[in-house]
Amino acid sequence: MIRTIGILGGGQLGRMLTLEAKRMGFRVVTLEPLPDSPCGQVADEQIVAAYDDLRAIGELGARTDVVTYEFENIPLESVLALEQDRRIVHPGSDALRITQERIFEKTFVRECGIPTADFRPVRTRDELHAAETAIGYPGVLKTTFGGYDGKGQWVVRSRDDIDRAWTEAKGRALIWERLIAFDRELSIIAARNEHGEIVAFPVSENQHDHGVLATTIIPGRVPRAIADRARAYATTIAEQLQIVGTFCVEFFEAGDDLLVNEIAPRVHNSGHYSLDATQISQYEMHVRAICGLPLVEPRQFRPAVMANILGDGAGDTLGGLDELLRERDLKLHVYGKAHAALRRKMGHFTVLSDSVEDALVKAERGRRVLHWIDDRAAAIR
Repeated sequence: MIRTIGILGGGQLGRMLTLEAKRMGFRVVTLEPLPDSPCGQVADEQIVAAYDDLRAIGELGARTDVVTYEFENIPLESVLALEQDRRIVHPGSDALRITQERIFEKTFVRECGIPTADFRPVRTRDELHAAETAIGYPGVLKTTFGGYDGKGQWVVRSRDDIDRAWTEAKGRALIWERLIAFDRELSIIAARNEHGEIVAFPVSENQHDHGVLATTIIPGRVPRAIADRARAYATTIAEQLQIVGTFCVEFFEAGDDLLVNEIAPRVHNSGHYSLDATQISQYEMHVRAICGLPLVEPRQFRPAVMANILGDGAGDTLGGLDELLRERDLKLHVYGKAHAALRRKMGHFTVLSDSVEDALVKAERGRRVLHWIDDRAAAIR
């Protein structure tokens, strides 16, 4: 019987996962290099250690009944070490190996019969010029490992752009993708357990700020046929990947085309709304999936908009809360991070309403009243 869950990673996703797990009666131990992490603040214990510290990884495995992770940029070797020690890890190393490396991921999706943007691997100068010829401009060069929130990505429209990206990449392996002129960016959160049960949340419509998710609209304003296709693609990916846990598939909608952009083998920013807008959250669904519990189809109460609260580098105290919290259909979540660096995800709020359009108006109004205060400057005044 599973009583204690281990989490690799100490960020806000781990925090919300922990809060849901503890509500369900589980103990949680997290492993994260930085002390007092958002997840560590609410977990039963935090092991302060690097993700490649195999001694600490072994300790996490020994002190828990199942291990999961809140982001995919952890060393594959750490998950393999846990599995070799006969520890249960969900999702397992096969899913992580494919989804944390963009070339493997795009190749896997294509092998599932699902469309993606055209792509070519770029590990050498010769491959760079071959990709330029094969795909052409405009394109996007991305690091194959470790990119997130727009980091490790360069839009290329000329040879000068290529040279700049190649220099800034500093020898890291890249992938060249065709730049898609999309109508919307979409995502779907789904989950699968060891029994092969698969459930999915509504398709979300996502808007970004310089590569960082800013707003999620649920349900996404898409034709029923597109939503059904997104769900079918997610189901195929879950089955072929044999994933256990909650995961996210991100898409580009371009006319009648729906192209897979990325797979995240974990709970996802675009699913935060589920804490307030559906009868079961993506986090509880993940706990159920990795602990062998039944999955249920999510049911959305009302249209919703989730707005990320991003740092602006001007201060670390969030102002405007009195006015924000006067909105009765709004739920605020703050992550416990000390420093509000530029575009750092510090929290979010979700607005429920009778229509997506009204929820968008309320979310924008809420976003306008929030601001960051520099405590040091205020103290001087």
